[in-house]
Amino acid sequence: MSIFRRGRIYWFHFYFNGEHVQESTKQGNPRVARQVEAAHRTALAKGLAGIRERKPVPTVRQFIEIDFMPWVTATFREKRNTFVWYRGGTRRLIEFDAVASSRLDQITGETVAAYVAHRQKAGLNTTAINRELQILRRILHVAVEWGRTEKSIKIKMLPGEPRRERVLAAEEAMRYLSASTEPLASVATVLIDSGLRPEECFRLRWEYVNLINGRYGTLLVPNGKTPSARRVVPMTPRGEVNSRGPLDSEREA
Repeated sequence: MSIFRRGRIYWFHFYFNGEHVQESTKQGNPRVARQVEAAHRTALAKGLAGIRERKPVPTVRQFIEIDFMPWVTATFREKRNTFVWYRGGTRRLIEFDAVASSRLDQITGETVAAYVAHRQKAGLNTTAINRELQILRRILHVAVEWGRTEKSIKIKMLPGEPRRERVLAAEEAMRYLSASTEPLASVATVLIDSGLRPEECFRLRWEYVNLINGRYGTLLVPNGKTPSARRVVPMTPRGEVNSRGPLDSEREA
């Protein structure tokens, strides 16, 4: 008898006709769990319960064209850039036959390495290749979630990806602002002092500004790149003065 414990529940596993059978007994008593395993073995042997017939696992190309891309189209209808990113990445994956023609459960580390070598030969840098590997990883995760395959490998990103961590010095910011014309100067001031993303700044409305005693107060960011982007940002004296530029121009319009 082969039983093992997960938490408080016992599971059994054994091989029948070359197939691995593993299920939960839903029992916390080891003696009862062994009885459940024995009953299942007997049922299999008598043909009363066969090993569940597995659905054919689609190839990567089939899953992308039939399932994944229609889901991307429906999910990211309002996010054009995300849709274009997925569309471009899936096209590159389909172009490489070793990936496209493999079943979802046949993708191995060797397959991924071959794809990486293929893209490196085409002249892509580490950052671009990692973005495509992210799409492949997402495809495999979704396939498991939807029951198209029972397993997927863990895809690791390539090391050595360059990162941009340069911080703008105060002196550089002053030089930039002094050389800027309106409305760029006002927009840049708000971005520098508040840390807003450009699209968040462009969507500002006067009702999002909360002035305290007629002076600088807070800015409300109602939405952004993610749901957690909604936040209240404190304004600086310089930001309060310069925020009147983009906001006033919209109000006058």
